[in-house]
Amino acid sequence: MFGLDKKDTRMLLVVAILTLCAPFILNPFPTDSAMAQFNAGYPDLMQRFVIFGIFAIGFNILFGLTGYLSFGHAAFLGVGSYSAVWMFKLLSMNVVPAILLAVVISGLFALLIGFVSLRRSGIYFSILTLAFAQMSFNLAYSVLTPITNGETGLQLTLDDPRVLGVSATADGSIPVTSLFGLEMRSTFEMVVGPWAFQFNAGYYLCALVLLAAFYLSIRIFRSPFGMMLRAVKSNQQRMNYTGLNTKPYTLAAFVISGMYAGLAGGLMASMDPLAGAERMQWTASGEVVLMTILGGAGTLIGPVLGAGFIKYFENIFSKINDTVLHNWFNFMPDGLEDFVVFIVHPFIGKGWHLTLGILFMLVVVFLPGGLVEGGQRIAKWVKGRKDKDDSSSATKTPAE
Repeated sequence: MFGLDKKDTRMLLVVAILTLCAPFILNPFPTDSAMAQFNAGYPDLMQRFVIFGIFAIGFNILFGLTGYLSFGHAAFLGVGSYSAVWMFKLLSMNVVPAILLAVVISGLFALLIGFVSLRRSGIYFSILTLAFAQMSFNLAYSVLTPITNGETGLQLTLDDPRVLGVSATADGSIPVTSLFGLEMRSTFEMVVGPWAFQFNAGYYLCALVLLAAFYLSIRIFRSPFGMMLRAVKSNQQRMNYTGLNTKPYTLAAFVISGMYAGLAGGLMASMDPLAGAERMQWTASGEVVLMTILGGAGTLIGPVLGAGFIKYFENIFSKINDTVLHNWFNFMPDGLEDFVVFIVHPFIGKGWHLTLGILFMLVVVFLPGGLVEGGQRIAKWVKGRKDKDDSSSATKTPAE
């Protein structure tokens, strides 16, 4: 199917089912129940899941295949966002030209940075990419203020000279982003008993783009180009001794990875037409590194899982506060309830980073292959138990 073998086709279908059915999967609890705060099936968060999944997939093409660790990929995310917003301001509110421009500009920017940074490898390459990202961040805040609007961020105004659209709607408001007339904020809500499911146009656009990006990453991983990148990761020095120039391959991987980041930035601006320099900060680059390692660097579906895991913690787990904890443990005696809340308090709310850090350390220590390795171990254990049960039942003789 689509040039993929059975295993990869199955994986693509699993990702397709998970993304397209996300409004149901991420809303397992009734709306009026105490557990409803763990539901993540609202449009804004679902969009973040898939957009950062695209970001992590692109980063994995560089880091997972070549072993080059970049700490500056957020620069391409920011450049993509700025490019998309400028397209909205100057051309039209259609998201297609904005996303295409974001990918092209990010690719050119990645070509420039990669050409310089890939002259070094290892920690020196990582430091160079970090330096370029911080330079971009500071330029967006100061020197390039006429283009980026500084710390306020670039956003739409009623004075935008839009060529293929109006600057203001009939009621005097700013037009919204759309896909050939379909507004990205359009949401249909389906109520089934105590459950409420939201189907958002913007989310499904992002989901379809994620599926295309995931399919492309599979083809890259399985291609001769992908095998060459794996060889670079395995022993680049030995490849150089054979007379093979690896720089064009690593540069191509860097540019493709940057274009993925630009695509994610363009989608972010398409869902919310605002671009700020904070998207280019080193913490955003570190976040995508965590996503990839947590999910499983070098695997296909791992970065998507890692992105969803971290964004869930950031948006859902961080909202748990002392009031919620008291509601959970109100069955305990007052003194014991207060003590339990006091113990758990540092790990929830604003302290969610502490919980995430502990989980990340556990994954690195016990599951070097990330969440994907954990799933593989569970599947192997279940299969072993099943084979053991089958063999034991086969050896039993029927009762006389």
